[in-house]
Amino acid sequence: MPLLAADLRRDPTIRRYPILAYALVPLAALVLQAWLPRVLGRFAWFDLPLVVTVYFALDRRSPIQGTIMGAVMGLFEDALSHHAIGVNGVAKTVAGFLAASIGVRVDVENNTIRLVMNFLLSLLSSCLVVFVSRFLLGLDYEWQWYTALFAALGNSLIALVLFPLLDRLQIRD
Repeated sequence: MPLLAADLRRDPTIRRYPILAYALVPLAALVLQAWLPRVLGRFAWFDLPLVVTVYFALDRRSPIQGTIMGAVMGLFEDALSHHAIGVNGVAKTVAGFLAASIGVRVDVENNTIRLVMNFLLSLLSSCLVVFVSRFLLGLDYEWQWYTALFAALGNSLIALVLFPLLDRLQIRD
């Protein structure tokens, strides 16, 4: 029986990063998220604050820290965008919590798992933004399913490039 209950994680250690990485990486993601859609227009199919939230939540493996990171990133993103304050905060809070909770149980060193997690959490975040905007706030929110799909694909491609770069910032013992 103990063979069937094997631990799914190879390395249960929590990754650590320099304090500047915790400040500058989210700040850069928020600035780019506010600036790039003005340049790219309707072709801005990405959510950099979500990608950064998922990365740190997966690697820190703490649901509380993932929740707080998602809430802060979402609220700042709302403050810099045309959305109602709190819409992205709710979506990124849930995504950060789920990413950290899954990071506790699954080997997040595998890039395929990271990619799939990022894709699914991007879709979930888009659905939560629509749900909160339309049903809870009663706002007219234009949404097409293919836009959410393209955003999830864009986030996954960005994560494919960004995650190995952020891995190099970690503190090694």
